[in-house]
Amino acid sequence: MRHLIVTVFAVVALGLVPWTADAQQGSGSVAVEQPWARASIGTTRPAAAYLTLVNNGGGIVRLASIESPVAGRAEVHRTVKQGEVMRMEPAGTIELPAGGRVVLEPGGLHIMLMDLKQPLKKGESFPLMLRFADGPTVEVTVPIMGPGARGPNQ
Repeated sequence: MRHLIVTVFAVVALGLVPWTADAQQGSGSVAVEQPWARASIGTTRPAAAYLTLVNNGGGIVRLASIESPVAGRAEVHRTVKQGEVMRMEPAGTIELPAGGRVVLEPGGLHIMLMDLKQPLKKGESFPLMLRFADGPTVEVTVPIMGPGARGPNQ
């Protein structure tokens, strides 16, 4: 199984296959594009994961919860500026309008992985389950980039 994950990661990293996970949602589908995470500093500090959600359907889709075996808790946070200080806070339910996209990226919306059960190491990957209200659970494999990565191809 580990060999299969490494092989899939290598193909995706080389750009030979676009990394998209699709699931049917009502009359349309939800696609998850370009998932990635940064390597963590041990397990005492949270880590972050990023991706793009695409609603190919005709109605609003709501991201209800996120789970991963590498973290005790996972939730969408947003970065906000208070005075001169940047901080992160829970974003609540994420709604994808019909035909819309929501980008989770550094400095904006992102997935916080808290209470890490293991360090996230560059070159490895982990599963992430996205549960949609009244809909499917979409599982994606998240490749781990270096600690200073700014995108999925770094």
